[in-house]
Amino acid sequence: MMVKTALFETLIESCIDNGDDTYTFTLEGKTYLIKDHLEISKLAQDHDYLIIY
Repeated sequence: MMVKTALFETLIESCIDNGDDTYTFTLEGKTYLIKDHLEISKLAQDHDYLIIY
C-alpha cells in the first residue's frame, strides 16, 4: 500500500471560487462542487490521503 500525503493548505489553494458561495475542487481527476473548505479533508481521505495540517 502506498501512503499519500497532502498539505491541507495546498489543497485549499487548489480550490476555484465559483463566485456563488461554492468552490470547485479537483483531486486525482475527479471534480467536486463544495460549499465549505472543510469538505476537502473528507474528500482527500476518501482518496486515501493522509492530511497534514
